[in-house]
Amino acid sequence: MGPSALSAPARRAFQAVITATAVLAALGLFVSACATGGTGARDEGPAGADAVAGKLKPTTPMASAYATPDDVDAVRLVLDDPGVAPSVKRALQPCVGDEYPVDVSYGDLTGGSGDDVVVNVMTCSDAVGVGSFVYREAGDGYRNVFRAEESPVYAEIDRGDLVVTKQVYKKDDPVTSPSGENVITYRWTAGRFTLEYRTHNEYSSAVDGADAPTTAPN
Repeated sequence: MGPSALSAPARRAFQAVITATAVLAALGLFVSACATGGTGARDEGPAGADAVAGKLKPTTPMASAYATPDDVDAVRLVLDDPGVAPSVKRALQPCVGDEYPVDVSYGDLTGGSGDDVVVNVMTCSDAVGVGSFVYREAGDGYRNVFRAEESPVYAEIDRGDLVVTKQVYKKDDPVTSPSGENVITYRWTAGRFTLEYRTHNEYSSAVDGADAPTTAPN
């Protein structure tokens, strides 16, 4: 039975169903367009740091054919970077198969045309950070604009700022139980990262043997 053979109330109900279906379809197309239109940023990892904030210099960027952040070979970025310490490069070896001990984050730290890349290099045995680096897109490659190589160190993106954490060990502290941490926040200003905040947290081992941080002014 077609819609023309229905009573007036039935026809109205039939038309309402068609209208609702059309609205839902249009909404689906709108949501899909929004999902594919943005670049977004992925923030990963814990934290770890007294660092060297590198100022952007007019040097030749490392060659790259990266089209999207997912295409960035973070391991190759670090190994090809002449500014990375040899000790960090030696630590950058596969742990199992072709799996390397690196954490990678993408996001807007420097206001460039593309996502910046934060790379943390760790040890395979206990995941202790041995180096943290930030690479900024430059032409057809990436340039190192920040490095911290005082282990243990870890860097991450937090609401557009670079947050670097360095764990603090006292004598006889095991690797898994530091006594505290220094948390340093950097912001990109006038072509370089400048220190914005510094916080020191001391851990307490009195609560069920677990570390509970207490913040101390610094």
